[in-house]
Amino acid sequence: MMTRMCLAILLAAVASAGPKGSLTTGPEGPALQTTATTRIPQFENEHVKVWKSVIVPNAPLTLHRHEHGRTIVALVGGDLKIVKESGPTTLAHWETGKAYWLPPDPPGEMHKDINDTGKTIEVMVVEMK
Repeated sequence: MMTRMCLAILLAAVASAGPKGSLTTGPEGPALQTTATTRIPQFENEHVKVWKSVIVPNAPLTLHRHEHGRTIVALVGGDLKIVKESGPTTLAHWETGKAYWLPPDPPGEMHKDINDTGKTIEVMVVEMK
């Protein structure tokens, strides 16, 4: 039952995620054009918090952490560097239209996300509570 509810919430969030900038069409479909990395709240309830992240090239997200597990749905995929405050870097490859599970960050661990690909990445994030 909880899985069905989460799936319904996720689908509703993706369907309602209207553009907040100019829309262009590329090889992977429509893409939002913006000049700053942006987090666009979608909705929140007692089970989940949902937002859309638009991660533009060379505009990294500041150091942050995730206390809860979350599902990422790549609306416009790409490669994103995840740089831990302690130094190690990993590369996340997100394919357009695919969903990925990311567990909570370890206690005290901070990271920032860097898009140095030259192409905007858009993801819908559904974070469990």
